[in-house]
Amino acid sequence: MSTAPILRDVTLRDGLQLTGKLLETDRKVEIVRKLLAAGIEEIEIGSMARPDLVPPMANTLEVVAQLTPEERSACWIWVATPRQVQRAIDAGITNIQYCFSVSDAHNNANIGRDTETSLAAFPEALELTRAASGKIQLCLATSFTCPFEGEIDPERVLAIARDPRAIDADDIVICDTLGQAVPGQVASLVGAAAEANTARRVVFHGHDTWGLGVANSLTAASAGAAMVDGALGGLGGCPFAPGASGNTSSEDILFATRPEWLNPEKFAHLVELSEWITSELGEAPRSKAAQGARSKATAFPWVIR
Repeated sequence: MSTAPILRDVTLRDGLQLTGKLLETDRKVEIVRKLLAAGIEEIEIGSMARPDLVPPMANTLEVVAQLTPEERSACWIWVATPRQVQRAIDAGITNIQYCFSVSDAHNNANIGRDTETSLAAFPEALELTRAASGKIQLCLATSFTCPFEGEIDPERVLAIARDPRAIDADDIVICDTLGQAVPGQVASLVGAAAEANTARRVVFHGHDTWGLGVANSLTAASAGAAMVDGALGGLGGCPFAPGASGNTSSEDILFATRPEWLNPEKFAHLVELSEWITSELGEAPRSKAAQGARSKATAFPWVIR
């Protein structure tokens, strides 16, 4: 990598989905502000998914209401339909992550429609976002494997990436939803997606189910991804994808990439925030870097004293 990729922290959306516990609005707002204060540049703060299906997202709009316009400018919200785009914009969020699955089976399980229906609605979502002077991402779940269909042909992903209806997205997010991809696959698909339209950023969203989250994130960055997603403590997973486990840990990605803004003190603050969140949720922390930061190797500057 010539430069470290931007880390987008997705703790408050993908990270919370499988926890089953709703964090109070004030707690979520505090997490947003601590992440921004530490140096995280972009944050996924929630979802417009139905709260009866994904209860931890129920207070997303209440969180938005408590943020300042400057804070909102760093925040992304997950949507699946143009109607949800409009609701997010009306609430004050104009960074939109429009998501659907490459596989029809997962898209039906997750969103309740086939892939073509979701793609056909993207131009309307784009128009609504542009009218609000916002940015919109084309987010492609199950870009590598699907829990129902198995391995996904990369050409299916690239066909969507090149589709005239989607080509004007500001970013394209390539998702290893199940964490089953290996670095060679990530390099090939991310590189091809970057070549499909050089005017937009490529984002890699990885999971650490098979222990390759950091390796895949580093590979994606080397292949052209400008941003990679992570969640504190390795929290997360899709409730509609059997076999999906936590996201790649934000702490692990940061320790590996060492962006210019990161130093041992800021890293320690993020580890402490991660420990607080996982404790609050009753979840086991999965970050190896956070474990290392609590080791007894005190001569190493990244160890918390």
